[in-house]
Amino acid sequence: MDSSNVVIIGVEGQLGKALASKFPLAKKLSHKDIDISNWDSLSNLDLSKAKVIVNAAAYTNVDKCETKEGRVRAWQVNAIGAGMITRLAEINDCTLVHISSDYVFDGTLNPHKEDEPFSPLGVYGQTKAAGDITVNMMREHFIIRTSWVIGEGKNFVRTMLELANKGIIPSVVSDQTGRPTFTNVLADGIYHLLASGAPYGTYNLSNEGEQTNWANLAREVFSRTGNGLNVKDVTSVEYFNDNPKAAPRPLNSTFDLKKIESTCFKPKDWQESLKEYLDKESK
Repeated sequence: MDSSNVVIIGVEGQLGKALASKFPLAKKLSHKDIDISNWDSLSNLDLSKAKVIVNAAAYTNVDKCETKEGRVRAWQVNAIGAGMITRLAEINDCTLVHISSDYVFDGTLNPHKEDEPFSPLGVYGQTKAAGDITVNMMREHFIIRTSWVIGEGKNFVRTMLELANKGIIPSVVSDQTGRPTFTNVLADGIYHLLASGAPYGTYNLSNEGEQTNWANLAREVFSRTGNGLNVKDVTSVEYFNDNPKAAPRPLNSTFDLKKIESTCFKPKDWQESLKEYLDKESK
């Protein structure tokens, strides 16, 4: 497909960087270029060549979302911003790709399917669910629901790698389960949906492979460094005991991937992507 017809909003984030690589000729916009919660800012964009808008912008600090200032910012970016971009896409007759989250669910079902009713536990999940509802009002859209994102920038795997290299044994939550989503796989899946003519709608998209938990994912990182250190398992309650204002997390984030796989896209096993990621980080 012609990436010069693509607009990427939120290019400074982990996914945004992967999308910029996958769609090299796309128009790339960061929060420095536009304010997605301000219609005057968005309406001044020249979208005369655009056919696809990818909204990868989000306020993702789940703990700060529970604060007075963070709550306001989360609603501005994740809910109002999504609504503004939906309006922008409709006016310019563009397909909209919007990135959603496992946090729109409470984590009681395993695995999560695309048609599961919303049940967010905290402000971040509530604002993402509100954004999803708005985007779902337009016909030509893809909502991409993902979790445990790992790419270029600050993320869990990179933090664990730094701790391993420093010889620090961390305490890591072992009762939150799911699969990582590496941003190159996420960008590949988005490209596939757009290029293949797949039906519009909501798609779960993460890496494939066995369900894991944060502690075991950390353990995989530590084992691949070869330093012989281990990881201490703790429960979510134990981990957040010293931070009573921490946002609630869904205990299960595993997605059913049958729908996207029915479009002939097969995500990589997360362990394969983890090896590739760590190999790249070690260079």
